Amino acid sequence: MSEVLLHYTNEFRSGRDVSPYDAEAVFNELITSTDEDALTALLSAWASKGTTEDELYRFAGIMRGRMTPLAHTYEAVTDIVGTGGSRAKTFNVSTAAAFVIAGAGIPVAKHGNRAATSSSGSADVLSQLGISVDVEHTETERHLSEHGICFMFAPRFHSLSPTLAAARRRLTTPTIFNNLGPLCNPASAAHQVIGVWDYKLLSKTARTLQLLGTARSWVVHGAGGLDEIGLGTTRVAEIRDGDISEFTITAADFGLDRFDGDLPANCSAEQSAKTIKAILSNELTGRDAEKLILVNAAAAIYVAGNAKSLVDAFQTAEKSIRDGSAIEKLYRLSEVTE
Repeated sequence: MSEVLLHYTNEFRSGRDVSPYDAEAVFNELITSTDEDALTALLSAWASKGTTEDELYRFAGIMRGRMTPLAHTYEAVTDIVGTGGSRAKTFNVSTAAAFVIAGAGIPVAKHGNRAATSSSGSADVLSQLGISVDVEHTETERHLSEHGICFMFAPRFHSLSPTLAAARRRLTTPTIFNNLGPLCNPASAAHQVIGVWDYKLLSKTARTLQLLGTARSWVVHGAGGLDEIGLGTTRVAEIRDGDISEFTITAADFGLDRFDGDLPANCSAEQSAKTIKAILSNELTGRDAEKLILVNAAAAIYVAGNAKSLVDAFQTAEKSIRDGSAIEKLYRLSEVTE
């Protein structure tokens, strides 16, 4: 084990944080070490200690500085993403919502990876939907330019390592990288809806995003541990014009008042893909799974400034599914990545 990894594994076990002067050195070790056991031990100790706001900000800044940027000509693009690690696992809601948002005419630069702490990551379910995710970044730029939606496969834009990925998969708990990924969108998305698995991360993530700079974004945490907006109560931290406000929303704010309690749970990538395709094809109209996608898509539409209220945004999202615009975006992305 390297001296840096050993030192900070012991520091974390003692409840101490990464020194600002050592952040770069620690990040270098994380992405270059080939010692899987050492990385697992450090990430586990760090997760047990808990990530501080300062650590999030510094490591996100380093990761952003080293990522490969995605060029585009839009005034602003939007992303919707969950951190993973949620106790209440459903299906790939943010991935499905991305097609609904794009179908509403809002450019979406979706950022994601394969699963590390869940049964299905965004890259896993997109592969099941017939979309090739591991493509050159110039091709990804073309998808966004020509079709108003793209998927940025994290390993193509961030110089992390297979050893680090393997260490993350060995852990049963989320790590700092679950939180860092959504904060490091290669297209510099001006509008984001970021779901966090732990309520304690709501304010930390919002303040980090505020420091990093965002036009207007939401950080959300659904009741029951959802890393997305739920059909019950959801806590929101909104970053807008440099200020942060926290509040609670419910499905009633979107105009919903009836639920069937039939949400799918802990879906595999294959099951999630079938659910998403059925919803976007209008085969699950009015079911809770569709409502879950619609409220999350509506939040992003609202945050992007394309609706005056959450009810209006919900109606816009619903239209995207009903008139076939959302499924058309899925088909187009599948065709161009064959």
